[in-house]
Amino acid sequence: MKPGMVPPQTAEESQTSLLPPGWQSYLSPQGRRYYVNTTTNVNGYHSSGTPVHQSEPVHMSLRKPTGDFQNPGSPSPGKKQSKESTITINCVTFPHPDTMPEQQLLKPTEWSYCDYFWADKKDPQGNGTVAGFEILLQKQLKGKQMQKEMSEFIRERIKIEEEYAKNLAKLSQNSLAAQEEGSLGEAWAQVKKSLADEAEVHLKFSSKLHSEVEKPLMNFRENFKKDMKKCDHHIADLRKQLASRYASVEKARKALTERQKDLEMKTQQLEIKLSNKTEEDIKKARRKSTQAGDDLMRCVDLYNQAQSKWFEEMVTTTLELERLEVERVEMIRQHLCQYTQLRHETDMFNQSTVEPVDQLLRKVDPAKDRELWVKEHKTGDIRPVDMEI
Repeated sequence: MKPGMVPPQTAEESQTSLLPPGWQSYLSPQGRRYYVNTTTNVNGYHSSGTPVHQSEPVHMSLRKPTGDFQNPGSPSPGKKQSKESTITINCVTFPHPDTMPEQQLLKPTEWSYCDYFWADKKDPQGNGTVAGFEILLQKQLKGKQMQKEMSEFIRERIKIEEEYAKNLAKLSQNSLAAQEEGSLGEAWAQVKKSLADEAEVHLKFSSKLHSEVEKPLMNFRENFKKDMKKCDHHIADLRKQLASRYASVEKARKALTERQKDLEMKTQQLEIKLSNKTEEDIKKARRKSTQAGDDLMRCVDLYNQAQSKWFEEMVTTTLELERLEVERVEMIRQHLCQYTQLRHETDMFNQSTVEPVDQLLRKVDPAKDRELWVKEHKTGDIRPVDMEI
């Protein structure tokens, strides 16, 4: 889909301003307006120009009439027109860039998935191509992997906290400098006790990290890969059906070309009397040519229906993938915010463990300690004098 100027609002478009809650209006490549419920992802057409209600099943979607879509590669005068107005790439028919005006984006200014992944992309690691939907799917699976790795990262952070707490608790039991006395001895004892308190703070921090950050990251969308696989198969099956219908169109067009050549040759032979073919043979050839033309139109109609179905499902599914990605990013953001909040709380608790130490250190009085120590350990206060003869 190419970006383009928004055309003047039509009477049909003006009705979209009165859509029920949760519904959005889009245009298909054929110019057919249809509607998507952003809550349930129900999509469909409605003859009155308004969306089908949620209570209506999805199969109520009406297919556009045969002929709205340019017949891919049809013979006769229509063939030239098709080549000028459309181009078929990997069985998908697009407007020809040289003759068609730029298309309006489904969600202008939003860089939405539903606008930029219609064509296939060359595989940088091979000679094949990768479908646009496959690129979106890989983005989703990569997001799931990143989420898992973030959870593993937090797990490692938890191990560090647990080991740190263990070492702090062990160190708090160390007997080094246990014989320090006086007010300094009291401060030193508080330093060791603060290590035990800090160890407890870090254990609580690691426990909360596990329950409030690591576990939610790990368990978010446990069946996501399985769901994405189903989604991939669904779109891939529609694409395969489209390729099959396109092959039928090519086969029917080839058959029509052969029938037309046969009819033209028999007609020329009859006109110059190079053959004994009767007029009945000409009528038979004409009937076969007409039948071949009808077969081609039927195949084109089936192709257009398949492409319309693929288009609708692509829009619905890419919008769902877009919603899931926004939800994933927001979920991770919230849990990382929770991590920083827990980290701030831990810092505050750590600070509280050293406050008693600060208070005791401010009370350390070397003179008072000396007085107490001297009183406890003094041996006598009589000083020596000179010896007399």
